[in-house]
Amino acid sequence: MKQRVTSAGRAILCALAGFAAPAFALAQSPVQITKVLATPGEVALTWTSAGAGQAYSVQSRPSLAGGPWLTLSDPRPWPTPLTQWVDARAERGSMAFYRVIAVPAAERGKVLSAGRVDTLTTDWIRLLLRAAGSTNIVPQYAVEVHKIVYETLDPLGARTQASGVLAIPQNPGKALPLASYQHGTLVRATEAPSVDQYAERVIGIAFATTGYAAVVPDYLGLGDSPGLQPYHHARSEATACVDLLRAARTWCATNGVGLNGQLFLSGYSHGGHVTMALHRELEAYHANEFTITASAPMAGAYDLSKTTLEDALSGRPMPNPYYFALLLAAYQDVYHFAGSLAEVLREPYNTTLPPLLTGTTSGSQINDAMTNVVTLVLEPEVVAALQENPNHPLLVALRENDLYRWTPRAPMRLYHCKGDEDVVFANSEVALASFHSLGAPQVELIETVPGGDHGACSRPSLEDAKAWFDTLRQ
Repeated sequence: MKQRVTSAGRAILCALAGFAAPAFALAQSPVQITKVLATPGEVALTWTSAGAGQAYSVQSRPSLAGGPWLTLSDPRPWPTPLTQWVDARAERGSMAFYRVIAVPAAERGKVLSAGRVDTLTTDWIRLLLRAAGSTNIVPQYAVEVHKIVYETLDPLGARTQASGVLAIPQNPGKALPLASYQHGTLVRATEAPSVDQYAERVIGIAFATTGYAAVVPDYLGLGDSPGLQPYHHARSEATACVDLLRAARTWCATNGVGLNGQLFLSGYSHGGHVTMALHRELEAYHANEFTITASAPMAGAYDLSKTTLEDALSGRPMPNPYYFALLLAAYQDVYHFAGSLAEVLREPYNTTLPPLLTGTTSGSQINDAMTNVVTLVLEPEVVAALQENPNHPLLVALRENDLYRWTPRAPMRLYHCKGDEDVVFANSEVALASFHSLGAPQVELIETVPGGDHGACSRPSLEDAKAWFDTLRQ
C-alpha cells in the first residue's frame, strides 16, 4: 500500500490488485484500504469510512510508474457513498493499481440560488432571432430567463457548484417538454450563457418561445463555477448537465410550471461532445429519472484519441488551434499526463501559452499567440511519442473521453458537414459506424449543408434538429 495526501488535502491510498492492504494508515488519513480481492474478470476493494458527509471515487492505472489515474464508473457512477467497489472491467492476468479518494459528498442537483435575469417579449425575441440569422422560428410566447446555481460534481467526484439558465414561456397553458442545449466552445467565465445576455443563450430562448422549458448549462469552470474548465472531460460534462436538469425540474415543480416528461438534447461543436456524453450518462445511470425523447449531437469530437488527434498532428493549419491548447490545459489539470503543461510545449510556447489558458483570455487571443500548426507548438519528442506509443498518458486520457463505444437507445441524429475543418467529419462517421455495429440502427447522420464548413453548418443543423423535435412533441 502507498499513501499520500494531495494538495487539496484529500487522502489517497493505493493498493496492488490481488494483495490485501495492510491494516494501518497515517494519522492524517481518513480512509484505508482493508481488502483487495482479485478473481477472474473483476477486482473487489473494501476500505474504511472517512466519516459523515464523505463519498469515494475509485481510480486505477496499470502501473505506479506513470500514466493517468482513470476514475472507475462501472457498474455504478462515481462517487459512491459505499466503502466497497467491484471493478468489473479488470482484465484477467493484467496488473492494476487502485486508489480511493475521499471527497465531500454532493447533493446533486440541489438549487443553491435562482433568480430571473431577463424577460423578453415576442417582438424582442423576433429581433434576436433575426440578428442570429434565423427566420424559420416564429416566436409564440414571451419568455422569462432564470439563472440557476446548483450543486454538482467536479472531475474527481467532489462537491462543487455550477450554473446555467432556464428559459420558460409565459402562460403556455400546457405542460412543457424539457430541452437541454449544450453550447459550443467558450473560454472565459464571463462568456457563459448565465452571464452573457444573449450569445448562446439565444438557442434556449428559441426553444422556450415555441413552447419548451429550456436549459442551457454553463459547464464547470464557467459562469459561477470555480476552477479551470475541464474541456472535453466527458464524465464531468455529463454530470453537470444532468444536475442542471434536476435543478430545473425542481424549480419548475416549486414554481407551478408543468413538465410533460419529454426530454430533448442538442448541442453543437464542443456542445456536440457534451450532448453525446449527456445522452450516454442519462441512459446508463439515470433512466429511472429521465427518458430521452430524442437527441441531436452536432459536429462533436467523438473520436478524440484517433480521428481528432491524428488530424491535430497531421501538420495541416488549423482554423482555431486554441481548441487543442484548451484541451491540453484541461487534461493536464484533470489527468496530470505530464509534470507540467510547459513540459510538452516547445519554446517560446512553453512560457507564453500556459498563462493564456486559465479561463481569462479569449479564444482569438490564444489563436494569435500560437501558430496554427499544432505540431509546431508541441515538443518534437511529444509528437513522436503520441504517434508511436499507444499508451502515452495523453493518448490514454483522450481514449477515456471518446464517445462512440456504447449503444444509444433513444432516437439520435448526428449532424455534421463534410467541409468542417474545425472538427473533422470523420468523427461522426466513426460514431455512426460504431453505433450501428453495436445494435443502434436508429442513429442517423445528416449533412444539412453539403460540403459546408463548421460555421456554415451550425444554424441549419440547429434549426433542422429543432424542427425534428417539434414533430415528436406531445
